Amino acid sequence: MTIVETQTVGQVLLHNVPWSTYEVLLSDLDLRGTRLTYDRGNLEIMSPSREHERLKTLIGRMIETMTVEWNIPISSGGSTTMKSEMKKRGLEPDECYYVANEPRMRGKDDFDINVDPPPDLVVEVDITRSSLDRMDLYAAFGVPEVWRYDGTTLHVAQLQPDGTYAARTQSPSFPFLPLAEIPRFLDRRNATDETTWIRSFRAWVRALRGNQDG
Repeated sequence: MTIVETQTVGQVLLHNVPWSTYEVLLSDLDLRGTRLTYDRGNLEIMSPSREHERLKTLIGRMIETMTVEWNIPISSGGSTTMKSEMKKRGLEPDECYYVANEPRMRGKDDFDINVDPPPDLVVEVDITRSSLDRMDLYAAFGVPEVWRYDGTTLHVAQLQPDGTYAARTQSPSFPFLPLAEIPRFLDRRNATDETTWIRSFRAWVRALRGNQDG
């Protein structure tokens, strides 16, 4: 029997949910825009806020702008569902990217966790705390690097051989990037329109590259 443990605005946690129910919910078009996290019978259903969606989109635009300016090949995965019936686990990141494994995913529109590598980098906007341990799920799927933005600070974690994450002061995927600048730009997101905002970030990236090339 499925019971509701918690229910807050935009967030519900259910217990004893069969895998088959999770699969049905994933395929239900009426649930587009919600975020489902499944962990061995526990199912969290979240409806992201506008703030959450803006932040994850803006962080994504920053990553994509930076990789264009630095000529770094990537493959974008967005909120591609990572799920495994064998593990009885599944979730969608806010954004995800292939960097080191970009050649393996080049030209592929489908994702199969049993064949394809996990994304090299996952982005999580953590302004609404999940009831489930999403970092543990990412570790179970072997995601090498996770960025978590809590509304103030960008936390970067790297997967360790023992299956846990360790905090890092540099991004393994983009070691040249001063991470403190990401939240500083995000703090200024409401000071102007987004086009002007991302142009200012692009100018900063170009100056950073010019300084390092020089």
